[in-house]
Amino acid sequence: MTLPQIESLAIIAGMLLLFLSDRLRYDLVGATALSVAALLGVVPADKAFAGFSSPVIIIIASVLVISRAVAVSGLIEMWMRRILRRLDSTTLQVGALTAAVTFLSAFVKNVGALGVFMPVAIQAAEQRKRPVSRYLMPLAFGSLIGGTITQIGTSPNILISEVRQQVVGKPYGLFDYTSIGLPLSVVAIAFLALGWRLLPANRRGQRSAEKRFSIEDYTSEVLLPDDSPMVGKTVGELEAMGEGTMSVAAIIREESHRYVPRSHWTLFAADVLVLQGDPAALQPVIDQAGLELLNAEQLEQLRPHGKEDDLEAVEAVVGPTSLLIGRTPKGLHLRQTYEVNVIAVRTNRRAAQRLSERRFEPGDIIVLQGRTTALGDALERLSLLPLAERNLAIGRPRTRALPLLILGAALVAITAGWVNVEVGFFVAATVILLLRLITVREAYEAIDWPVIVMLGCLIPVGESLKDTGTAKLLADGLTVVAAQLPGTLAVGLILVVSMLVTPFLHHAAAVLVMGPVAAVVAKNLGFGPDPFLMAVAFGAACDFLTPIGHQNSTLVMRPAGYRFGDYWRLGLPLSVLVAIAGTWLIVWSWPLG
Repeated sequence: MTLPQIESLAIIAGMLLLFLSDRLRYDLVGATALSVAALLGVVPADKAFAGFSSPVIIIIASVLVISRAVAVSGLIEMWMRRILRRLDSTTLQVGALTAAVTFLSAFVKNVGALGVFMPVAIQAAEQRKRPVSRYLMPLAFGSLIGGTITQIGTSPNILISEVRQQVVGKPYGLFDYTSIGLPLSVVAIAFLALGWRLLPANRRGQRSAEKRFSIEDYTSEVLLPDDSPMVGKTVGELEAMGEGTMSVAAIIREESHRYVPRSHWTLFAADVLVLQGDPAALQPVIDQAGLELLNAEQLEQLRPHGKEDDLEAVEAVVGPTSLLIGRTPKGLHLRQTYEVNVIAVRTNRRAAQRLSERRFEPGDIIVLQGRTTALGDALERLSLLPLAERNLAIGRPRTRALPLLILGAALVAITAGWVNVEVGFFVAATVILLLRLITVREAYEAIDWPVIVMLGCLIPVGESLKDTGTAKLLADGLTVVAAQLPGTLAVGLILVVSMLVTPFLHHAAAVLVMGPVAAVVAKNLGFGPDPFLMAVAFGAACDFLTPIGHQNSTLVMRPAGYRFGDYWRLGLPLSVLVAIAGTWLIVWSWPLG
């Protein structure tokens, strides 16, 4: 064993200990590993930061931006809510939600897909007074499986493509994983639709920051236009769209007559509806019902002007010295003077006045809409106290189908070979920002920067395993065991080892360590590298045994109140299923010869 090999093994062992101790963030673990490797010369100085120029970094960051735009559009969420209204049993609801998040994970980053459906699942469980813990883990596991259908759904698939580039000189294509991931996903969905019964029903989740700071019973005014699908429908049907999150407090007709409606009242075109509810919950109803936020025709005056400008909404409290006290939005000429709109108000008293004519009092809470550059100035000049920041979509125009169309165009261009993967998704993310489908700030928030830093650091460390001969050293040891097995079981061994290593490292680090090792094992056994590389990718992507191997498993832990040991209940049988079915599918799709 040479000195560089000893140093490489020591670095890998140190990484393992640091990941296990959980005392350092994983991006710092990656930075530490690269620093030590560069200082020892295991990673040459001229290659130390080559990981940050890797196509992997561009693909992951771009897909996360696209995923945020798809989530913000609300289109998929709206479709899912409509479907869930027609399903009542837990099995059908969990099955439908799991199938939706699984297949969406094939085309957007799986963590983004999970973020779209988590609020829908929590609301569906709470409405029927069912444990949230029965819903969220199947969703998380479905998103992990679904990410394996294409190259872009999960980081292990993207990274193993990079490893293949190093081994055979050519990366995997976008859909080279589909013949394995798609049937495996169907099997997993069927299991998870029934397997929720293995999960405890007595767990109580922690309320999210969004929910802890939410303030109910805001009042907003919307117009029912002629082309709304709700014209001729009843108040009760409109309220049913909100699924308990909003109510119609009043209807204003003939410009000034205010009526308190009953649920059977019919809605007519040009009605002004006074809606009560949380602003974060009102926007989906406004979109689905085709309503228009009052004064929407004047919002063009608030459109972003400069390159640093975006249209945003912010919650604020009317302070004791605020200029709003005793005055109305109309009297203050808020739009003309301060370039902001008041689009929702919460107050402790009943008010018969229209929103624009309501006099403010200390303690009132309002939602202001305006340009980023104008909002801060307006808050200061009006002596308003901003509340905890939330991603409020109310009042922001949505182009629902456009993010999906852009994503579809990118997939077509990549599949047809017109552009390579990283260029296709980078262009798609850029177009989304140029069209202002999400704000630049939202784009930067969508990118998981600690993961980007960790990958940039660990890619050259992973390459050093091959360059120093350490991968061959580890592979020779693994070959001794694999040589005693038939080829199919040898592939299964690599898949299971990758699955077991992932909780102790990180799914990305597991691929970068196991990928070069698996390629050498395949060579030692006289097989092609592809089935063994695929086994690494699928094993690292399918960590169901702990909440720490993948951020999706961690993401559902607090909202559902899971304990560490709960993951074994559903994760162990699913892992066995994936190991058996996955091994057979890999060998069938990528023959050993």
